[in-house]
Amino acid sequence: MTAFARTGMGEGFVSCEVCGLLSRPAGADDPGECPRCGGELEFRRRDAIQRTWALVAAAAICYLPANILPILRTTTLRSVETDTIISGVIRLYASGTWYLALIVLVASVMIPLAKLAALAYLLITVRQGSVRNRGERTRLYRVMEFIGRWSMVDVFAAAFAVGLLQLRPLMSVSPLPGVLFFSAVVILTILAAESFDPRLIWDSNQGKQETDD
Repeated sequence: MTAFARTGMGEGFVSCEVCGLLSRPAGADDPGECPRCGGELEFRRRDAIQRTWALVAAAAICYLPANILPILRTTTLRSVETDTIISGVIRLYASGTWYLALIVLVASVMIPLAKLAALAYLLITVRQGSVRNRGERTRLYRVMEFIGRWSMVDVFAAAFAVGLLQLRPLMSVSPLPGVLFFSAVVILTILAAESFDPRLIWDSNQGKQETDD
């Protein structure tokens, strides 16, 4: 028989998601409020897996048109040009602003895709009841949650670039439908990360222990 570390839920405790205090719940059905900060206590977020899967699926659906559809239209006296995210990155790089191109590439293309892959990985391993690499998976979630705070960096960078272009005479920039899909991806991935309950990673530990016993 393999020994497993005890969990707070297994010992009858519930942790506050606001201040992190571990306390005894008021009851089995209604844990009550945190005695330190007054936040509502929950053993686990209701329907966390189903809700997170729905948000991840919606974000994945929006991700493709966000990168295929044009996001900006640049109008000058000589021409009218439209850009997708990738063509915009290439244009920024060709114009010499490689640092802005790198920010847009990482924040607009790589980070959303990495967040979707990480969330799918966490959901699949939780559903399978995996007890392997629980610490690493928890750190992965914390890193993903931290990166999520910077999800709008590329939006600010794009707005900054648009502002510079608008200052030039006889030139204008207008948004196109790709911006809506990209905004949807950003918002949906943030909501998906917030809806996932990382405590579920450690619940598999308890479930595996009961099976082995």
